[in-house]
This record gives sequence, structure tokens and C-alpha cells, in this order.
Amino acid sequence: MKIYDCVYIAGKWTKPSKKWPCDVTEAATGDVIGQIPLAGTSEAKAAVKAARQAFDMWSQLDPIERAVWLRRIGEKLHVRGAEIAEIISREVGTPIAFSEYAQAGLPVATFMNAADLAAAFPETERVGHSEVFREPVGVVACITPWNFPLHQVAAKVAPALAAGCTVILKPSEVAPLSAFILAEIIDEVGLPPGVFNLVSGLGPEVGEALASDPEVDMVSFTGSTRAGRRVAELAAQGLKRVALELGGKSPVILLDDSDLDTAIPGALGSSFMNNGQTCIAQTRMFVSEKRYAEVAERLVAACRAMRIGNPLDQTVAIGPLSSSLQLDRVRDYISKGIEEGADLLTGGAKQPEGVGGGYFVSPTVFGKVTNQMTIGREEIFGPVLSVMTYTNENDAVNLANDTNYGLGGGVWSSDINHAKSIARRIRTGQVDINGAPFNHLAPFGGYKHSGNGRELGSFGFHEYLEYKSIQLPPS
Repeated sequence: MKIYDCVYIAGKWTKPSKKWPCDVTEAATGDVIGQIPLAGTSEAKAAVKAARQAFDMWSQLDPIERAVWLRRIGEKLHVRGAEIAEIISREVGTPIAFSEYAQAGLPVATFMNAADLAAAFPETERVGHSEVFREPVGVVACITPWNFPLHQVAAKVAPALAAGCTVILKPSEVAPLSAFILAEIIDEVGLPPGVFNLVSGLGPEVGEALASDPEVDMVSFTGSTRAGRRVAELAAQGLKRVALELGGKSPVILLDDSDLDTAIPGALGSSFMNNGQTCIAQTRMFVSEKRYAEVAERLVAACRAMRIGNPLDQTVAIGPLSSSLQLDRVRDYISKGIEEGADLLTGGAKQPEGVGGGYFVSPTVFGKVTNQMTIGREEIFGPVLSVMTYTNENDAVNLANDTNYGLGGGVWSSDINHAKSIARRIRTGQVDINGAPFNHLAPFGGYKHSGNGRELGSFGFHEYLEYKSIQLPPS
């Protein structure tokens, strides 16, 4: 069991003024596997003060020196990768094979890429008779979710530090242990005090304190659309820069020339990734009316072949959900789908057989769903797929775009160029063609209610920069 009783402020582990311990539970059993402190507004204020005091030094540091620090952090994360993958699988329920890649591996790659970006940092550019300087935006509050707890932390913290910003991190209390491991690593490598600070606590208290603090220059938030609106509202009072990565209800279109032998397992993998606890999960599948019966039959067979169980088992495809709260939420949506007339093809709200305790839901597929149904419009965040039919490709695109969200999507076709033309018409931040893998160097973010701003690669790095023009007299 991992027990933390301190937050990390100004380079020191500090006990909060109030002792509010928070249990961290194992998704597969409900057992307590860790504990963290729930700090309050005084700790948030102290962390902001520390970050502000460290900003002048860190922002003036040669970017190549910042790159050295980031590589050290990335190397230490790699060394503890197996530990991190296991902890997050236990917290979130992520199947361990995917956890090793995404939950532990991607953060290492993100820190290393941020180091490369810092080392190649073009601080100035000549534009006519002006010299344009790129400068760090300032003190950044990073508020992160539980579903990819370290990946989302790295996607914010690494580029912010690379750009010369100082950071206060507030991780989710549901899956916080990897964030504390990162703080341990940062303390171990000796990052200058105040450059990175970690304050664990609840959103309505610590998160809102950070978003509204006048000494915070930018808030980067990942979470629900509802919470994102609140963060933006608070940040707007101080005219802070805000980056929001919010909810999704991503479509996947199976064109009539798609190969179902690869499209069905590929699309299911994109829908049920991390047990469906993924903002880019492709949970609305669009198939032509003439192929619906075949697709439905194949989906049922594929789901029933998936192994459900302990996420630490390398052969398990579907692990548990992260919490009892999440379990109740997903079950409620399944019940709602049945009530509203969707055709339950497989799965359902009952506890799967043979899994014992824990927060498990069987992979569930609904057919004959419409965009007017709740399960066709709202983000469920569990292994629930809604299948809808279209009459022609224009109809498919219109249905795919009939949503408040615009984060991810997919297209399957034997003709890559044709698939690309359909992908260009989908109003969403990223589209995978034929199950193409995630690219951690490409911009990540959404349209509409899925937020604003971009993360990852050079695009995420530039989110943390300000631009200054200095006009020079004629020579």
C-alpha cells in the first residue's frame, strides 16, 4: 500500500494544514491500495506563490539546460515504468498490456519529446524590421483526470516546463498515485524548488482556487465538459489563458467497402480502449443499412469472445471500471438505452459472471440507436457501443457531425484516399483511418464542446508560449 501524507511545494514535502486523508481503491476488488492527503486553499496558494517565485529563474534558464532536466525525469519514469503501469491498472482498471504502453510508456515519450523541443527552441524570429520573441506564458495550473492519470499529467507538465513555465499540478483524487511518483522523481533529480508543485485535493476547493488565483497565468484542464465550463468561467475573471480538453462522443464510420474482418475488431478496440474510459473512444458506430445485420452479428461474436477479469492478467481485454460511482453511471446509461428503445445486442447492466467483486461491466453493444437517444448523445465512459445506420455517405457524415462534441473519430475503407475525404468532413480534432495508431507527436484536442487548444508534440509546446514583437529602427 502506498501512503502519502504530504503535498509537494517549493521543493519540499509538506504536510497540509488540515488532515483530510483520501483512500485510493483497487478497481478489481474495491480494496484500499493507497492514501493521499486532500489539501485545501492554503496549500494551493502556497504552491502558486512558490511557482511565481521560481518563474524568473526558470524562464531565464537556457532552454538546453531545461532539456537536461526533462530528460532526467523521463529516464527515471522509464526506470519505474513497470511499477507505474501496475499501479494505474489497479487504480483505473486498465488492462496491463495497454497500461504498459499508454499509461507508463507514453509519459516517458512525452517528457523526452519536450526535452527535444526545448533543446531546439527557436527563441527569436526576424519578421521584416521586427524581432519576434517567444516567451513562456508564466505560472500554469494543470488540472488532470483519472482515466489516463500520468499521460495527461505529462501532456501538460512536460511542455510547460520545456517552454519555461512553472507548474502547479492538481491530479484527480481517484487515481493519484502516479502523480506522486512523478513528484518523487522530480524531487530525486533535484529540479529547482518551486518549478514543479503538486497539490492534491478536490476540484471544488483546490481546483477552483487555482483557476481563480490572480497569480496563475494559465490553466490547462482535462475533464468533463461541465467542469471545463466552470474552470473557464473562473479563469475568465482574471483573463487567464485556458486550454480545455473535455468530453467526446466520437463516431466511427464503416464504409461499404471496408473489410469487416479487420474493421470489427479494430473499431471495437477503439471503442473499448481502457474499458471505454477514454475521451476519444469511438462509441458511435455508423454502418449502412444493408450491412447492419452482418455487422451486428460480428460485433456480438467479438464481444462474447473478449476475456473480462483482473487487469493485471496479460490475457484480459476488458478490466473493471475505476470506481463504484463510475459503475453506477454506466449501468444507468445501459438501463436508459433499454428504456428508450435501443436494441440490446449483447452485454448489459448485470455483473459479468466469474469476476467476483470489483466494478465490472460486460462489453455492451446497442443496435438501432438514434442520435435522439441519450446513449447516442451523452458520453458514457464505459464499454458501451451504439450502432447506428445510414442510407448513404452524406447521411453518414451528417449523422456523425450531429453531436455537441468533436474530439475523435474513425473511418474504415479499402480506399485510403476516399477514407481521407470522408475524414476531412468530420468536425473533430483527430480521425483514425483503418485503425491507425495514436501519434503522440500530432496535435490532440477537440472542436465544439470537446474544448479548445491542443496538446502533445510541438503544437502542445506552443500553447505555453507568448509572442513579443520588438520593432527595430531602420539600419
